[in-house]
Amino acid sequence: MQQPLDPQEIPPGCPAHKNVQLYGPSFGADPDGHYAHLRSFGMSAPVDIAPDVEVELVTSYDAALYVLQNPSSFVRDSRRWNALNEGRVPADSPALPMMSYRPNALFSDGAAHARLRQAVTDSLATVNELQLVRQTQQSADYLISRFSAEPRGQAELMAEYAQPLPLLVFSELFGCPPEIGDRVIAGISGIFEGAPGADEVLGGALTELIALKRRRPAADLTTRLMEHPARLSDEEVLHQLVTLLSGGTAPLSATIGSSSALYLDEEWQSGLPVEDAVAQSLWNYAPIANYAAHYPVHDVELGGRTLRADDPVLISFAAANTDPKLTEHRRQLSAKAHLAFGAGPHACPAKDPAFMIAVTAVETLLNRLPDIEMRVPFKTLAWVPSPWSRSLVTLPVRFTPQAQPSAATRPGQPQPGASSQQGASAGQPSGSQQQSAAAPQPKGGLFSRFLAWTRGE
Repeated sequence: MQQPLDPQEIPPGCPAHKNVQLYGPSFGADPDGHYAHLRSFGMSAPVDIAPDVEVELVTSYDAALYVLQNPSSFVRDSRRWNALNEGRVPADSPALPMMSYRPNALFSDGAAHARLRQAVTDSLATVNELQLVRQTQQSADYLISRFSAEPRGQAELMAEYAQPLPLLVFSELFGCPPEIGDRVIAGISGIFEGAPGADEVLGGALTELIALKRRRPAADLTTRLMEHPARLSDEEVLHQLVTLLSGGTAPLSATIGSSSALYLDEEWQSGLPVEDAVAQSLWNYAPIANYAAHYPVHDVELGGRTLRADDPVLISFAAANTDPKLTEHRRQLSAKAHLAFGAGPHACPAKDPAFMIAVTAVETLLNRLPDIEMRVPFKTLAWVPSPWSRSLVTLPVRFTPQAQPSAATRPGQPQPGASSQQGASAGQPSGSQQQSAAAPQPKGGLFSRFLAWTRGE
């Protein structure tokens, strides 16, 4: 296992410290090496997911399925968390935003979970697949237009493409008007970046959106959640929207980035479809790497270890997907047998739309920039040093600069008379993100500028 000789960090397995640390530069540089070491403990092992925050991490595929599919013994309500209730978790711990209870389907059990999840799944089921593909293509075309005409013929795909694309798509799905959409994107982006006040920005924007849909319902995901027979309160609608944003946008960004990198890698077999690259990315680089805290309702014996009641048990989707015991069976397993979308009653309710968005995003990129290639080898790309996600830090590419299509001939441009949903993002473009057209730069955030582009302004 690759371990930098940093005197301030003690390598996993050293007797000088109790648990493997699943955070920091050492973990970020070699997560697979850490998982390999943890497997020596058995199906699960104690780790520190953040300073002074101990959890049991499940690294076995079979054990992960057992926990995920056994809600009678493992529940998701983190208000049971022993260490938190006893004051042993630091108040400023970075684990708290990821593990603290929220009134949504993710942290609920039993009848409460069934009610909230049904509202989400039924609402998602009304999304038209062809419309979703068109929305994704149009968002992709807009983002590509912002950097593809640059004379230097280079871009950084994570910041300029993979990260903003899902934000645009979700803003449209939610039916955001431009200004509210800008703040939704600013808020959720700020939360991922740890920006102060981001929670308030997102909460305020979604509260305004819900109030708007009360006055003027529309054919969008927000309205469908509000009108569902489960009769969600406005607060419940807000929390389900936050869950969809946080659980949908960042993992999608990670998948689009790693799938694009895999497809562009010189070792990728020419002629294989984009779907194969996305599936391989979900298997080998699970975008949600370690998450889904479960709490045993009683002591549970698992692989020779005792999982104590109400102590958190996290699933390492990354380690489970790469479990060496799966090696001989991977060819027989379905391409969708990975755990990147979870399993059991809390499995991702939007796994099919998510896969479709990722495939469409990569295909649109390849179609618009047919000679695109990475500027560095895949093996040298750096990954975000986070225990929660598996996402590339940057994805530098080069290509032949492209002439910009006119408003009337843009791919994915809606036909005259067609209506489009409204949504948003934050931050002003810089460097290669500057629009190269002679027209003045539209005001507002990313979503406002996107909507102006779709109208040919």
